[in-house]
Amino acid sequence: MSGYKHGVYILERPTALLPPRRIAAGLPVVVGTAPVHTVAGPVNQPRLIYGYREFVETFGFDQDFGAYTLCEFARVFFTLYNLAPAVFINVLDPARHRGTVSEAEKTFVEGRITLEHTYPQEPALTSQDGATTYQEGTDYTLDAAEGVVTRLESGAIGAGDTVKVSYHYVDPAAVTPDEVIGGVDADTGVKSGLELVSEVFPRFRLVPGQIVAPGWSQYPAVAAVMAAKAEGINGCFKAVAVVDVPVAGEGAPGLYSQVPAWTQEHNYTDRQMVVCWPKVTLGGAEHWLSSHLAGLMCRTDSEHGDVPHKSPSNEPLVVDGVAPVAGREVWLGPEEGAYLNGQGVVTALNFDGGWKAWGNRTGAYPGSSEVKDTFLPIRRMFNWVGNTLVLTWWQRLDFPVTRRAIETMVDSANVWLNGLAAREIILGGRVEFRADENPVSEVMDGVVRLHVYLTPPSPARELDFILEYDPAYLQSLFNA
Repeated sequence: MSGYKHGVYILERPTALLPPRRIAAGLPVVVGTAPVHTVAGPVNQPRLIYGYREFVETFGFDQDFGAYTLCEFARVFFTLYNLAPAVFINVLDPARHRGTVSEAEKTFVEGRITLEHTYPQEPALTSQDGATTYQEGTDYTLDAAEGVVTRLESGAIGAGDTVKVSYHYVDPAAVTPDEVIGGVDADTGVKSGLELVSEVFPRFRLVPGQIVAPGWSQYPAVAAVMAAKAEGINGCFKAVAVVDVPVAGEGAPGLYSQVPAWTQEHNYTDRQMVVCWPKVTLGGAEHWLSSHLAGLMCRTDSEHGDVPHKSPSNEPLVVDGVAPVAGREVWLGPEEGAYLNGQGVVTALNFDGGWKAWGNRTGAYPGSSEVKDTFLPIRRMFNWVGNTLVLTWWQRLDFPVTRRAIETMVDSANVWLNGLAAREIILGGRVEFRADENPVSEVMDGVVRLHVYLTPPSPARELDFILEYDPAYLQSLFNA
C-alpha cells in the first residue's frame, strides 16, 4: 500500500485513564452437602445460583440442615436476607455416600409397605422364601420421595404378603471433612471440595469474597484449608473465610469463657478468618452463625455501594435467639460479648434493637496488632482494593514498559482512590512508582512495582463520653 495520503484521517490513542473493574465484594462460595439424589443434581461442580427456587431445582432441598448443610445456607441467604448470587459446591456423591438395607422383611398392610429411607437406590423385592423376584411396574409401584411401595392388584404380590426388601440409600453421614477439603485426582486432574474455589472466577467471571462451609468449618482441618484458599485464590485474589467454633462434641467449649482457648489451640487465628460462636435459632431451627454472618456482610455491603468498608457488627441478624450450648442457655451481655470480641471471635448479642452481630475483629486478634489484619472491615477493604486492581490492570499485562504506560496506571489508580476518599469510603489513598522499589535489573526483567498507600476508616468500637460536674453552672441560680 502506498504511503502517500490525500484527505482527512482519524487516529485513536489509548485513554490516559482506565476505569476500575466492578466486582462483588462479598460473593459467597459455599461448600457442603445437598440432597442432589432427589433431583439428579451436580457433584463437585460449582454452580452460580441466583435464587431459592433455582437452588431447589439444582440441588434439591431438605429441612435436615445437620445432614444437608447447603440447604441451611440457601434458606438463610436467599430467603432471610434476600440476597443473590452465591456459588454452591456439593460434595455429597449418591454413588459413594450410601448405606445398604439387605433383605429386610416387610408385610403389606392395606396394599402398602413403607421403607426406612426415601429415594432408595437399586431396590429389589423378593418373596419371603427368596424364590420369586418381583418387578417394579408389574408387581408393585414405588414412590421414591416417600419411600412407599404399593402392590399392584394385577401383580404377584398378595394382599398381606411379607416380602424381603433390599436397596441402597444415600447417607450424608458418610461424608467426611476430608471430602469437604477435597483435592486433585492424580490420574484425571479433576478437583473436588474446596479445591474447586479456584474454578469460580474462570467459570463465572466473579471474584469470591467469602468462603463458607457451615456444618464443616468447625473442624480445624477444614477451617485451615478455607483460610489458606482465602489467602490466594487463583494466585492473585483474596477473600475471607467465615468459620465456626464447635458447640458440641468432645473438646468443644461449653462456656463462652472457654472459646478463646479453643480457638488458640486449634489455630483459628488467621487474618482472613472470621470466627463465629455460637449457633443461632429462628423459628425453632438451629443455624450456624457463619451462615447468617456471611449473609449479613453481603447485605451490609449492598447498603453501602457494594463496598465492604462498613463493619457488619451491630447490624441486625434475622434470628430470634441463640441455641443452647452443652444443654445450657446462652445469654451474653455486652461484657461477655466484648470479651469474645477481644479474643477475635464474633458473636450474637440481644442488647439494644434486637439480635445483632457483635464483633469487628478477625481471628488474627489479639495475637497481631497489625490494623489491616485485625479489623474485619479494613481486612476486607484491603482484599477488595487488591482484587479490583488485579482485574483492572490484568488487561495491561505484557504491554511495553514505558513512561506513558506507568503514568497511565498511576494516574488511573489515583483518580479511583481519590473518588473513594471523596465518598469517605477511605480516609485517603495514593499510588506511587518509586525508584527504590524498582531496581533496574527487575525492570529489565519486566517486573514493575506500584506502591499503594491506603487508609480505610476503623470501626468505632468504643465511644467514651466523659461526664464532669461543673460547679460554675451554679451561677445560673443567681442570674435573673
